[in-house]
Amino acid sequence: MRFERFLEASAARFASKVAIVADTMRMTYGELQTLSQQLANVLYERGVRRGDRVLIFMDNCPEAALSIFGTLEAGGVFTLINPSTKASKLTYIIADCRPAAILTIGRLLPIVQNALTETMLDSAPFVLSTGLAAQAITDQVGSFDACRSASSDHVAHDGTAGDLAMLVYTSGSTGRPKGVMMTHRNVEAASESIISYLENTPDDVVFNVLPLAFDYGLYQLLMSVRLGATVVLEKSFAFPAAMFDIMRREKVTGLPLVPTMAAVLLQMRDLMPGFLPTLRYMTNTAAALPVDHIVRLRLLFPGVALFSMYGLTECKRCTYLPPSELQRRPDSVGIAIPGTQAFVVDGDGGIVAPNVTGELVIQGPHVMQGYWQDDAATAHALRPGPNPDLPALHTGDLFRRDEEGFLYFVGRRDDIIKTRGEKVAPKEVEAVLHAHPAVIEAVVTGIPDPVLGQAVSAMVVSRDGAVTAKELVRHCQLNLEEFMVPKYLTFAESLPKTDTGKVSRKRAGELMEKAI
Repeated sequence: MRFERFLEASAARFASKVAIVADTMRMTYGELQTLSQQLANVLYERGVRRGDRVLIFMDNCPEAALSIFGTLEAGGVFTLINPSTKASKLTYIIADCRPAAILTIGRLLPIVQNALTETMLDSAPFVLSTGLAAQAITDQVGSFDACRSASSDHVAHDGTAGDLAMLVYTSGSTGRPKGVMMTHRNVEAASESIISYLENTPDDVVFNVLPLAFDYGLYQLLMSVRLGATVVLEKSFAFPAAMFDIMRREKVTGLPLVPTMAAVLLQMRDLMPGFLPTLRYMTNTAAALPVDHIVRLRLLFPGVALFSMYGLTECKRCTYLPPSELQRRPDSVGIAIPGTQAFVVDGDGGIVAPNVTGELVIQGPHVMQGYWQDDAATAHALRPGPNPDLPALHTGDLFRRDEEGFLYFVGRRDDIIKTRGEKVAPKEVEAVLHAHPAVIEAVVTGIPDPVLGQAVSAMVVSRDGAVTAKELVRHCQLNLEEFMVPKYLTFAESLPKTDTGKVSRKRAGELMEKAI
């Protein structure tokens, strides 16, 4: 099924139900459907056809949701761009995917215009922006306000479930982003699987502060619309107390986290168990939660299911740990999500024995179609797997599995530190650092060293200066093999982050290298 059909079905069942809450705005499913159809007609009138790309350059606002479904209703392929993206990167993405239209908000329109000036295209894309008066429409730039007077009839485009639904640009090893190609069928399979193990229902209210340009944040919207649930969109977790007030007011049942959000939450000293009384479940992905954070979250949220998960943009979600297993194996990211398979293989593609490190291979209907206009990268990632009947994604991530089949993230192959002839997984050192009660966050990386090859180095955020570097090194010496103990350890007020809230190991390494 094409994914926009889920919006149509939810609008038919729940026309007057609130679909989206954002700031003071509440949009019902009937309104979301009508406005999406009106936008689809505007896009069609401006030349968007089946398979054409539409860039959506916005923050977490109602217009972003309209843009996603309006693009799909027009038969197009949406590409969400993080609002912090600079003109130079936007220029590259525009040149790479050649969009037929760009949908943006008023404050970002100058960046779009700068990027278009630098991009050499045979045909310039049509731009639609919020914050412009309807009468300000020109041949090349239009206003979202004008969409409200457009037709709300269905656009006939003959699209199928095998068509591309979205391009998701993700960081590449070359430094240039790669467009991950996902079909409607891919999105349907991934969302169905995640909904099944989270046991989502139309009664859920999901609080999403994660950028919609981050697929973890995007799927909060997609899954909610598929079910007829409600999603609360916020732009930042910078003021958590205010966010908690909103969550209580909206009776939120689901809270997707990333580790940096968990660290902020756990620093707050006045929170008591039960302060979010309607919360049913929390999820975490992007990076593994430190075991200490898991323990403390379970104490703060008794009775709330906590799902540790692992995923990649190339297949959305790979694994999840059933909450019932959290006590037994808190450092595991679980098993393959329903309807998919996960294997740990050696260099020849053979399945390795339990507790042997190898590469994770994911197989299932949620695996991407490849990278946009990058045959070499596609051929490297999509190679045959242990099950010849399913698409296979070679993740490049190092994992091991225990005797019962539960999976454990060891590290990115590129992240492994080679020191003194030994291999060190940064995650293992980070786990020891996080176990110290004075440590809030930590990131470990390798810094070039003329003697060691690479020196293990750590950047740490501590609680109110409650620990010294010497004490933390001693803590590591008591819990790690000698070659794994950080040679350099620096403190910071916060760790460098990516646009999606992940800790940037690369940037941390650069900062530590400069500081030494």
